[in-house]
Amino acid sequence: MENVEKPWPALWSLVIGFFMILIDSTIVSVANPRIMEGLNADINSVIWVTSAYLLAYAVPLLITGRLGDRFGPKRLYLLGLVVFTAASLWCGLASNVETLIAARVLQGLGAAVMTPQTMAVITRIFPPDRRGAAMAIWGATAGMATLVGPILGGVLVDGLGWEWIFFINVPIGVVGFILALRNVPALSTHPHRFDIPGVLLSAVGLFLLVFGIQEGETYNWGTITGPISVWGLIIAGLVVLAAFVAWQRFNKGEPLLPLGLFRDRNFSLANLGITMVGFTVTSFSLPLIFYYQLVRGLTPTQSALLMVPMALISGGMAPVVGKIVDRVNPKYLAAGGLTLMAVALVWNGLLMQPDTPILLFLLPSAVLGFANAGIWAPLSTTATRNLPPRQAGAGSGVYNTTRQFGAVLGSAAIAVLIQSRLAAELPSGGPAGEGMGMGGGTLPEFLHGGFSTAMAQSILLPAAVVLVAAAVALFFAKPQPVQGWGGQDGRQDEGSAKVDAGLDSAG
Repeated sequence: MENVEKPWPALWSLVIGFFMILIDSTIVSVANPRIMEGLNADINSVIWVTSAYLLAYAVPLLITGRLGDRFGPKRLYLLGLVVFTAASLWCGLASNVETLIAARVLQGLGAAVMTPQTMAVITRIFPPDRRGAAMAIWGATAGMATLVGPILGGVLVDGLGWEWIFFINVPIGVVGFILALRNVPALSTHPHRFDIPGVLLSAVGLFLLVFGIQEGETYNWGTITGPISVWGLIIAGLVVLAAFVAWQRFNKGEPLLPLGLFRDRNFSLANLGITMVGFTVTSFSLPLIFYYQLVRGLTPTQSALLMVPMALISGGMAPVVGKIVDRVNPKYLAAGGLTLMAVALVWNGLLMQPDTPILLFLLPSAVLGFANAGIWAPLSTTATRNLPPRQAGAGSGVYNTTRQFGAVLGSAAIAVLIQSRLAAELPSGGPAGEGMGMGGGTLPEFLHGGFSTAMAQSILLPAAVVLVAAAVALFFAKPQPVQGWGGQDGRQDEGSAKVDAGLDSAG
């Protein structure tokens, strides 16, 4: 552990920026109809406003984690914050959807530079037996951001316009920069060689896979242009990602993805779990928001207020979870929270009918609050407990990459499912997203029934995925007591030693 006298001010300073970049993963969902109207865009284009951000966020995370180890997490965090804040200003000034998507790509790159540094700093300045409380704050920030994003977005869209969901980042970014510059310690660096072939393979593979899934419904799962087909892109993406993993296995230098980290059972399972959580959290809000606004006629603020119980309960429960996560087996908290999330999403699906009393949606919203409180801290604590200090950046990069990979796939998959269910449930030959008035924020009443059914069916996908994540959490190994962690006596705990040994043998 690094010798840091006051680690908590550093944590709170980093949380500001982390909260801001995660809000931007979800804040756009509530503004989608207004963006479609303001920029004269169709549903698939506006979904790419989110997907482009998530893709640009996910692809570089492995390398930016290593860059933090090499040049110092504080330097990388501040650099990413500057890029993110400037890109936010560009987003707000965009005059067409193409410019907005380009600005969102730059925003995602800034977020990718920042995110691994937050988790790496926590891993390095808090010992494993005290890290649970710190990770509870980090995890609660992630959970709260996914919930507060739509609420804040609704208020800003109704009060000031959709542009302000991006402009609001500018003053927050300035404050976050000043606090991080003052409070985050300059930690020691570790020399690393950078795996350029690994970076290229992972970027190309992920892009091909996600682009193929995203555009599948648009091209009826057929030919995009000439010899290029949707399935060809998806298969090519899978092949390139397989080549990336093979390269990581046989790379005699220093691989981008240290496969030895996955020798730790809990690290592997936590990464699988957070992938499915990223998928679920990103995907479930889209059909819910479209139902609230286009079927029930709610304003962005009104639809966001239905999520207030989630935010209040999740935030209130976070300190409680932080106190107990180091004292109990985290698998019970994680499995319970993930199961509750699945229950809440199915409940929402059952309620999504044209004439359901709107206040009933507050009940599954409250269940989602309890669910979020039990998910983020147990998963992140389980993933990082045995990370050796010299691999903190790599490990946090892997963990955040898998989370964002899940988010990207969730965004793409829910777009495909929504379009397919609209085509199936709306009248034959009727509109499926472009001509039905969605751009204007209205929906003819005769389409309400079919549209509601399509949204209810769509939300069952994230419910099924998060239920699988609950089953995965049940296989977490019981954490071992911490003997020491590279502190003043120079010892490591047994788990870190095993990870180190795995890294050495894999390298």
